[in-house]
Parts: sequence; C-alpha cells; structure tokens
Amino acid sequence: MTWTTPVTDARRRLRAALAAGRRVTGTFVKLPTIDCVDLARQAGFDFVVVDGEHSALTDETVLALVRHAAATGLPALVRVPSVDPAWINRVLESGAAGVQLSMLTRAAETSALVAATRYAPYGERSVSLAHPAAGFGAADLAAYLAAEELDPPLLVGQIETATTRDPLTDLVRGLDVAFVGTTDLAVGLGLAGAADQTALAARVAEIAAAARATGTAFGGWVLRPEAALITAAGLGSAAYVIAGSDLQFLGSALRATAAVARDLPSPESGAR
Repeated sequence: MTWTTPVTDARRRLRAALAAGRRVTGTFVKLPTIDCVDLARQAGFDFVVVDGEHSALTDETVLALVRHAAATGLPALVRVPSVDPAWINRVLESGAAGVQLSMLTRAAETSALVAATRYAPYGERSVSLAHPAAGFGAADLAAYLAAEELDPPLLVGQIETATTRDPLTDLVRGLDVAFVGTTDLAVGLGLAGAADQTALAARVAEIAAAARATGTAFGGWVLRPEAALITAAGLGSAAYVIAGSDLQFLGSALRATAAVARDLPSPESGAR
C-alpha cells in the first residue's frame, strides 16, 4: 500500500525545488492567527516558517498554525531554539514540513536534529499513527514509515555566530539547508549598524561555500524579496529565502498608512 499526504507532498515539492536550484521564498509567521497562513498562501509564498523562537506564540498556537498550513497544502516549517525531541515530534505529527534550528554551532546538534526527525534505523523519533500525517491511524504502519523515509522532514540549520565549535562543513552535512542568520551574525561580529560590512560578507561567503561543498542548499533572510537586497546580503546563490515576517509586513503597512493620514490637509474651515 502506498501512503501519501499533503505533508509528504509539500516536503517533496520543496526538496525538489532546492535540488533543482530553484529559489523558494517564505516568510516567518509570528502572529497567532491562521489568517496569516492563509494570506501567505494567497500571496504566493512557497512556504512559511512558524516562529517558535522569536515570537509570543504558545505551543498550542504553533501546533494549530502548522495543522492549518498542512490542511491547506502550504509547507510550514517550525523554527526551534534547540533540539527537543518530544516537541519536535509533536510539531511533525501536527503536519510540519520540517524544522529550522537556530544557533547551530556543533555537528552534534545536527546529528541530534536528524535523530529527532527520523524513525529507526535512521534516527530515534518515536512512532505513532494517531496524528494527521498518518491519517489518524488510517495509514498502514509499513506504508507510513516508507513514505516518511522517502520524503522525510526538511532540516534547516541557522548558522549565526562568528565562529562555530566544529568546521562548517561538518555542521551542514545532513541538513537540507544551511541558513545564514545575518542579524545575529552582524551583532556577534560587532557590526550592527556599521558602515563597513566586509567581515559580515566574508562570513556569509564562508557559509555559502560550506553549503556548496557538501551539496547542501544555501539560505538566508532579507527584509523584502528584492533582487538588490538579496545581492547585498550575499544571498545571490541562496535557493531558500525567508522575507520578513507577517508582523513586520503589518507594521510597515500600518506605518505607511499612518504617514499618509498625517499628510492629509486639515478640514476646511466651517466644514460640517
């Protein structure tokens, strides 16, 4: 029996695009409403990343957002601050297309992430069929495991420090995407707001080279998905790009609208 779900289909599409060198573009979801997922899908984003690190989202809301994205066919990854196997299993069982791990500095963290997202004999993930990705038990166990082996969760590792404890190639080997976190990296290099960004550009280039050497897709974040911003960030070779966030886009739109309102002329004298 062959088993497939919108979740495995979504993983397959993203992985195929990355393997082909096509750029996929997503955005962070930080607001606790499924409307943000629907808006991202309607706008044409290829995926979203539900932010379990830099947001006020509760665990329950993270799972609800992931489940809604899966139901609508939009790939949703979850950003996590550390490898917590039990929590990672819950987000995957809710329909997450993958996991994005922050502050990756050691090869052991990559190995732990792989183990937490793969079933035996390839990992240590606990098995259950009582969840949407397995049809709440409708899937045959062997068929479900075969589907997960064929299209496993996507793994993204954020490298955002000036140095790492292990060589970059050891860190990114086993990942689908080596993602450069330029904001934390700039702060770590003492370059936040500095005019000279040479050291930052050099570090981004090192991470891109490590990705290239290991056959791993390269990725990063930009404020907006504009060619000039992507090039300026050193992401010209990036196939996985995250642009802004729902909260950021809302803030920009509100500020722009308020600025227009402030420029309106005052009411005419005597107007009723």
